[in-house]
Amino acid sequence: MAYDEAIDRFEPVLGLETHVELGTVSKMFCGCPTTFGAPPNTHTCPTCLALPGSLPVANVEAIESTIRIGLALNCSIAEWCRFARKNYFYPDMPKNYQISQYDEPLCFDGYLDVEVEGKVVRIEIERVHLEEDTGKSTHVGGATGRIHGADYSIVDYNRAGIPLVEIVTKPIPGTDKLAPEVARAYGVELRELMRSLGVSDVRMEEGSMRFDVNVSLMPRGSSEWGTRTETKNVNSLRSVERSVRGEIQRQAAILAEGGRITQETRHFHEDTGTTTSGRSKEEAQDYRYFPEPDLVPIAPDPAWVSKLKAELPELPSVRRKRLQAEWGVTDHDMESMHNADAIEIVEATIAAGAPAADARKWWMGELARRANEAGTSLAELPITPAQVARVTELVASGALNDKLAREAFDGVLSGEGGPDEVVAARGLQIADEGELASIIDGVLAGNADAVEKVRSGKIAAVGALVGGVMKASRGKADAARARELILEKLGVSE
Repeated sequence: MAYDEAIDRFEPVLGLETHVELGTVSKMFCGCPTTFGAPPNTHTCPTCLALPGSLPVANVEAIESTIRIGLALNCSIAEWCRFARKNYFYPDMPKNYQISQYDEPLCFDGYLDVEVEGKVVRIEIERVHLEEDTGKSTHVGGATGRIHGADYSIVDYNRAGIPLVEIVTKPIPGTDKLAPEVARAYGVELRELMRSLGVSDVRMEEGSMRFDVNVSLMPRGSSEWGTRTETKNVNSLRSVERSVRGEIQRQAAILAEGGRITQETRHFHEDTGTTTSGRSKEEAQDYRYFPEPDLVPIAPDPAWVSKLKAELPELPSVRRKRLQAEWGVTDHDMESMHNADAIEIVEATIAAGAPAADARKWWMGELARRANEAGTSLAELPITPAQVARVTELVASGALNDKLAREAFDGVLSGEGGPDEVVAARGLQIADEGELASIIDGVLAGNADAVEKVRSGKIAAVGALVGGVMKASRGKADAARARELILEKLGVSE
């Protein structure tokens, strides 16, 4: 069903579960390293492989990081809580259960405000709890990379046991047509928050931050929420938005035809923007939670919690207000940069020497267009803030105009080198004023009428001469400098 029609007929209710791998040196319950990309099954030990007689010991740095996350999300911190065993078949978990938290989370009842199209939406946080990550299964053979149709599966246990924080929202009603944008804005804000706290590298391409996206629909005018689906392991902010939009359209079509929504997990497909069925969704009782007998409860000292709260860094929302004032941009411009996940990139470009207006102009204009065409994010474009700053410097010096600057960006993005290399290789600027003066002489000689008008005081006629210079130089001349030289040669001052 078309999205607008789906929203006219149904009200979406969202729920987001975010998993964040913490950037600790060692795993949650053992001393194995957490470095990404190591050869399979080299970061393992008797504890994370669940060999008989091994016992877990909780990582205090992970507990501290979780408390800091909870405080930044305006949560209450438990005075006493404990770990639990979450039981069901985990093919990539050696113990065949996960040490997690159930009814006694470390952090609870918080919120995070996000802004979408000038509207502040408060996302209420139900819980922030600490657990261990699972290993990684790779299904070999078949067309989809999933277990169905695969020839065989292999398991890498390096990730099993890495500290994992799960941030669970309460149901989010009232977003209406902005539901996909609200989901993405929440992801952007949450990722910025994790970065500012320094608790995770949140590299979504490496799985250190991933989303489970819950969507349900209820008919307009109804007070009863619909059956939800959970799209698992969505690993990009763009895909979070697309998965919400696609699931709203899919569910609306089923409900409009009198069908029923099945409570299940679903898989998101990047190539089509659609989801397919995974497995039926378990309820809490299916996991058979019970207190973890091998770990003592956690009872954070209130003085320790107060100290951690006092040491929190400048939070992203506060930082944005400060940068907005420093850069002199409007609320709309700042929201656009935030939604495009461009604030850090623009800030880095300014730090590299670009004026704030120029940094924003290029990232949110030409480069945003390139990213959109490539179906990628600004951060993933093969160009650095320092390179963008160099192009702005070349424009400011008159070596390039905006048209040539776009060509310079094209060369950098195509892998032809840095801005100076691209400019030299493509011949994007007139090397010296002698060459420019020669071009101007030719234009003056061929435009006697315009020359006479300028000399008689009709300064506006110089525009035609500047245009002739730009045409003769194939756009490489600095228009402002060409104007100055033309007037100088004609002995006219403004």
